Amino acid sequence: MKPWSHRQSALVRAVITILAGALAAFVGTFAHRMGADMNIPYGLLLAFALVILSSWCARARLGVTGLALHLITSSMTAWGLALTTTSGKALIVAGFQGDMPYFTQHAGYIWLYGIVIIQVVLLVLPARWFVIPAKH
Repeated sequence: MKPWSHRQSALVRAVITILAGALAAFVGTFAHRMGADMNIPYGLLLAFALVILSSWCARARLGVTGLALHLITSSMTAWGLALTTTSGKALIVAGFQGDMPYFTQHAGYIWLYGIVIIQVVLLVLPARWFVIPAKH
């Protein structure tokens, strides 16, 4: 028996994939800066782990099309949150210099570009890595 989301119609699987991509990027955007001020980027690692797992599920659920939907929605969510700031309050801080730790300065860029790179890498991996065998 396959997981619940894999047994749904193609439309429902697509909606699940889109929502998962948006949610992964939303949570990752809030998590990516954890530890950056101490130059220990555990937030980036957690955020990327979430994106990897969500992207893997998207490709397992709908193949390359699912991964494309996930890439589009996660990128739109992360970049949308980066570009929509009000009153100088930014969720993704990037593009400043000074005497501060490396990850404090670059975690934002690493997150925004990494979310795309990770999913492109998952795109070129063999399809057999994304198969969930049916159990009887």
